[in-house]
Amino acid sequence: MFSLKNINRSWTLFLDRDGVINHEKEGSYIFNWNEFKFYDGVINALKILNNYFDTIVMVTNQRGIGKKLMTVDDLNHIHQQMLEAIEKDGGRIDKIYYCSDLDNASPNRKPNHGMALQAQKDFPSINFTKSIIVGNKLSDMQFGRNAGMHTVFVATTHPSTPFPHSSIDVRYNDLLAFAQAVQQALK
Repeated sequence: MFSLKNINRSWTLFLDRDGVINHEKEGSYIFNWNEFKFYDGVINALKILNNYFDTIVMVTNQRGIGKKLMTVDDLNHIHQQMLEAIEKDGGRIDKIYYCSDLDNASPNRKPNHGMALQAQKDFPSINFTKSIIVGNKLSDMQFGRNAGMHTVFVATTHPSTPFPHSSIDVRYNDLLAFAQAVQQALK
């Protein structure tokens, strides 16, 4: 049984991006920084979570690149601006992994767990049994299950997703609610 009380600095936090960190663009993609809008409380949430996880990484499917609707440079610019805003207020994301592949069978495209394996290669201390994925879709939860992680569902974009659910360990309204629950559990 997963409990937030078990978390310590040796744990790793995996974060989805769209729908967790920022508002999704319905039926499309975030093409530039002007379209990127943080959810209320996300900056504060990342500042809180910074205190409890030695490694924080982002794993995001970015099909817009594969469809040639945007470039890798466009994505890197968005991420650079995002990281600067997060770090300015005391939060951090150690590395961002993205998959631009169009094929759902791609090993790196969530729900497959290739991005988790990339992260583990870059951060050998990552132990998936002591890792959490926070996402807003069942594909994020399945990514976590496929890698052997604990799963945290945030109900920002799909609040009607049934819970309890076999792929979801715990559910919160948003990233800030999760961060506050971690902070409360580890006081």
